[in-house]
Amino acid sequence: MKYFKTIVIPLLTLITLLASCSTTKNTMYRLTKNYKPDNQQLYDTIVKLDSIFFEAYNTCNLKLDKYGTFFSENIEFYHDQGGVMTSKQDIISATQKNICGKVTRELVKGSIEVYPIKDFGAIEIGLQKFHNNQEPIGTPSKVGRFLIVWENKNNEWKIKRVVSLH
Repeated sequence: MKYFKTIVIPLLTLITLLASCSTTKNTMYRLTKNYKPDNQQLYDTIVKLDSIFFEAYNTCNLKLDKYGTFFSENIEFYHDQGGVMTSKQDIISATQKNICGKVTRELVKGSIEVYPIKDFGAIEIGLQKFHNNQEPIGTPSKVGRFLIVWENKNNEWKIKRVVSLH
């Protein structure tokens, strides 16, 4: 019994702990929980807006005119590699210069979570990949997290804050 308590139990505990920390080659990222939206209509609205916004981003639709309409005039964009931008026009210009024809964004399917913010709008959280179109097809892309604060004024949704982490 002493052998069991001093050797076997700690060994089994260690094996269990190590197994729970290991990852496989197929697991590049892990969703944090099994998310179910509290408000399906709000969720559907934000997912649709995300799709339209990034369609404009990926195609540089009409010289980014459509893309620019999504941003609030007092936008704050926090990027882990690029820093902070607080000018709507600077964000549009940087996208035109650095993204158009060079980079596309891919949403990680099933990763969006939407949380209502009372009397304001919503927060969207998800996972995304950015593909460098100048690299060979099939080049792996790293998964990053993002957070978008959406403001709803008079039934018009605008992006107020963005946090993009790669």
